[in-house]
Amino acid sequence: MQTHFTPAQLEDPRISASERILRTCVHCGFCTATCPTFVLTGDELDSPRGRIYLIKDMLENDRPADEVTALHVDRCLTCLSCMTTCPSGVDYMHLVDHARVHIARTYRRPAGDRYVRKMLAMVLPHPGRFRLALAAARLGSPFAGLLGSMGETGKRLAGMLVLAPKALPKRVGPKPGTVTMAEGVCRSRVALLSGCAQSVLDPGINAATTRLLARVGVEVVLPRGEGCCGALVQHMGEEEDARDFARRNVDAWMKEIDGDGLDAIVITASGCGTTIKDYGHLLADDPEYADRAARVASLAMDISEYLGSLSLPEPSVKSGLRVAYHSACSLQHGQKVRELPQRLLGAAGFEVMNVPESHLCCGSAGTYNILQPKFADRLKARKVRNIESLTPDVIAAGNIGCMTQIGSGTAVPVVHTAELLDWAYGGDKPAALG
Repeated sequence: MQTHFTPAQLEDPRISASERILRTCVHCGFCTATCPTFVLTGDELDSPRGRIYLIKDMLENDRPADEVTALHVDRCLTCLSCMTTCPSGVDYMHLVDHARVHIARTYRRPAGDRYVRKMLAMVLPHPGRFRLALAAARLGSPFAGLLGSMGETGKRLAGMLVLAPKALPKRVGPKPGTVTMAEGVCRSRVALLSGCAQSVLDPGINAATTRLLARVGVEVVLPRGEGCCGALVQHMGEEEDARDFARRNVDAWMKEIDGDGLDAIVITASGCGTTIKDYGHLLADDPEYADRAARVASLAMDISEYLGSLSLPEPSVKSGLRVAYHSACSLQHGQKVRELPQRLLGAAGFEVMNVPESHLCCGSAGTYNILQPKFADRLKARKVRNIESLTPDVIAAGNIGCMTQIGSGTAVPVVHTAELLDWAYGGDKPAALG
């Protein structure tokens, strides 16, 4: 793609980086076939190629974002399917991140949109606040239908109520600051991300992961001070907030790395994993944190990646359950971890089935199912149809957002991959399986 940035513009490192990304695009359009929003609308502006043109025009002319640009960039799920498809290696992830920062700084959204985004940024990354919000949502759930008829803001609030669990799970598993010792000979020491939303919505995931790792000889530490990875606010264009979350996590993990050491930072929410693996880029221009952020990013591993690096024993339970494996976009496209989770489940004795159209997003995408409920609902319905066509006994996934989204549209139990593996290797049967 030909660009026309001025020398003065290119002195800005962010503009220079985006200009290099834009120049790699050859307009081939391969990305349109795998873009979920283009598949739904057929609108070129709802495709990566169309968004790239909008972003180029906005940045190149050094102008504030307008309503059209904000609309179509907002509709992007950041599923990164386009990056898997692209033959030219266009770094769409960092380009759209830059565009969202520019939009957040230069475009004044309607009042209702600003309110919802501010509320999400203030609540979701903070487990205590999120737990209180979910408790309040149970009281408000009877009014979801009424809210849904009260304009776009009402629909978004109604969507939150629909997604909220009917009952909050009990707090289980180790608390921050604790260390779970390995059983038998210790072969490795890892930190396990507690995070934010997952620790409230389903603390059983990390509890099962800790049990499984300890059972196979891994010491697991939950460092004090770590929390939200920053993805939730970053995808809304609030980059400085995301950088603050990243710095806090880097500080927490570096204490462990410089102390007793870490062999890996294990992450059970793949959306967080994609962000943490990118900390080196996010903090590249921070002289105090750049090197440490890159070191942290190099240690980050999805739980399936880490388990795949171990020699696991023979499973003690071979259930033979039919498992529909949902490959989260952040795992298959963002981290390029595709077949490993299925192989782990298959080796553990499950009959693993690949979901049709597995490259298409389920519509969760962090806060997307709240901010873009129409698109999210259509993608959810499509994903659920594809999954249920397999008549599975259980759905496995590696990301809490996907689990919540898909679980709200089907009666088939949805569990984390790590929960099934914990069960197969001597742990408790996942509660969702009764």
